[in-house]
Amino acid sequence: MATVPVLIERLDHARDLPLPRYESDQAAGLDLAAAVEADVVLLPGHHALIPTGLRIALPADHEAQIRPRSGLAAKQGVTVLNSPGTIDADYRGEIKVILINHGSASFTVTRGLRIAQMVVAPVAHVSWQECTDLPESVRGEGGFGSTGVTGPKA
Repeated sequence: MATVPVLIERLDHARDLPLPRYESDQAAGLDLAAAVEADVVLLPGHHALIPTGLRIALPADHEAQIRPRSGLAAKQGVTVLNSPGTIDADYRGEIKVILINHGSASFTVTRGLRIAQMVVAPVAHVSWQECTDLPESVRGEGGFGSTGVTGPKA
């Protein structure tokens, strides 16, 4: 795997929290911890902006995507509201995560709780080539379920 050097600053309210890290050798995402000063209770259907206490400086040709943690989503119904959230290479503010509780019970965000994962990925900028007629494709204009919902027939 390629290694991308990224500058990271731990803000005062996160000095005691670990830096984001991969939790397995082949993990794609680095876990982000909540840098809340006090517990934040998310009632069912409610959302909150949770600080991480981190600022980063990505290389100009990269972004960071903020994604849900599958365990929180599957077990608690808690996910990232604007998933995936995007951190652009020129953003220098604190990384914050918008969590929403889709579950049926209240969920408490505690200090240091791993709340989301961050995936750093390369970015390609497009060069528009305007035309008056796009080339045809097998799929054509089919969308929104046009490929079906079951696997191929045996």
